[in-house]
Amino acid sequence: MQKKEQEPDFSSDMEQEESGQDFQGQGNVQEEKDTKEAADKDPRVTQLEDQLQEQRDKYLRLVAEFDNYRKRIAREKLDLIQTANKDVIVSLLDILDDCDRAASQMEDSDDVNSVKEGAFLIFNKLKNHLQALGLKEMKSLHEDFDAELHDAITEIPAPTEDLKGKVLDNVQKGYYLNDKLIRHAKVVVGK
Repeated sequence: MQKKEQEPDFSSDMEQEESGQDFQGQGNVQEEKDTKEAADKDPRVTQLEDQLQEQRDKYLRLVAEFDNYRKRIAREKLDLIQTANKDVIVSLLDILDDCDRAASQMEDSDDVNSVKEGAFLIFNKLKNHLQALGLKEMKSLHEDFDAELHDAITEIPAPTEDLKGKVLDNVQKGYYLNDKLIRHAKVVVGK
């Protein structure tokens, strides 16, 4: 009976071969684990892994900071767009108040000349205020037609030879804001 105990058990080997397990494959896996454990214990590898983790952390922080920056800039831009006209509107409120007072005076007054004079005062106040903000009226009448500045509504025969190709009438004025064209003049051109 002792002989049976000393003999290797071939049945378990046969079962492992039939199940597709390979002794050499198990050995390779164990060798890889041993190699990894040895590499993990190597201080150079540990140092490199620490540096890699540090760089990953820096990268993630940088991405998060940039994302926060982008969101903050978008929020500030939206705020600026929503409140951009606030200063202009607030400065025009005085003129609106003058218009309200003039309207109430028009209802009570029978003197046409005083109403007319008051309306011109308000108009001049508005015009001066807009000029102070950088608005400038375009001079177009009897100037050469320029397609970049003018929109031609129609062409009519020029009364004189020197008015051909020039602006004969302003249907709607053009304007500049701080020397930048903001509205084209609608004009009648001589042919």
